[in-house]
Amino acid sequence: YLIYTSGSTGTPKAVVVEHRAIVNRLLWMQSRYGLTAGERVLHKTPAGFDVSVWELFWPLIAGATVVVAEPGAHRDPAAIAATLREHRVTTVHFVPSLLRTFLDEACPAPDTGDRFPDLRRILCSGEALTAPLREGVRERLSGVRLHNLYGPTEAAVDVSEIDVTDTTGTVVPIGAPVWNTGLHVLGPDLAERPVGMWGDLYLSGVQLARGYAGRP
Repeated sequence: YLIYTSGSTGTPKAVVVEHRAIVNRLLWMQSRYGLTAGERVLHKTPAGFDVSVWELFWPLIAGATVVVAEPGAHRDPAAIAATLREHRVTTVHFVPSLLRTFLDEACPAPDTGDRFPDLRRILCSGEALTAPLREGVRERLSGVRLHNLYGPTEAAVDVSEIDVTDTTGTVVPIGAPVWNTGLHVLGPDLAERPVGMWGDLYLSGVQLARGYAGRP
């Protein structure tokens, strides 16, 4: 498929993602989270963003249910909360900024365990997840697991993941690589940097896109 980057570092570019790349990502996801046929995944991300790919296809390959949010609901915390309750959603994705707003507006007080009784996991990606936000989820969404994922559009949605529900510390890590994917911290000479040294993050493996449209 072809999908555009967000353009946060310049003009949006069309990325050509191979079938094997997204299949690898989806099969890893099912192995990691073990979605069952009785579960329900909320699809609220507009189709122009790559998270929408797994929101649609992951539950379908697992025999689970896709709950399609009303148009515009992805920007409305109250609508999201109502959908989670009404349709007994078990899995939902948030970018951290929307998760923060969702907690403030839909979950203003500590949870007694009955706020969203069916919700099992929140998958978070798209922005840096902060420690205060992680702790807010722990306090206001009792029993819900919080997973931090990282990845650019150029690498089939996400390339790393970690369950941060019970972690501590002021920095939330991006976790370990997904299947058939490498994460490499390199210096200006493209040599591996020692542990503890700064560098740039490079990706390798099956999930890398074929290239930008017209720029293989």
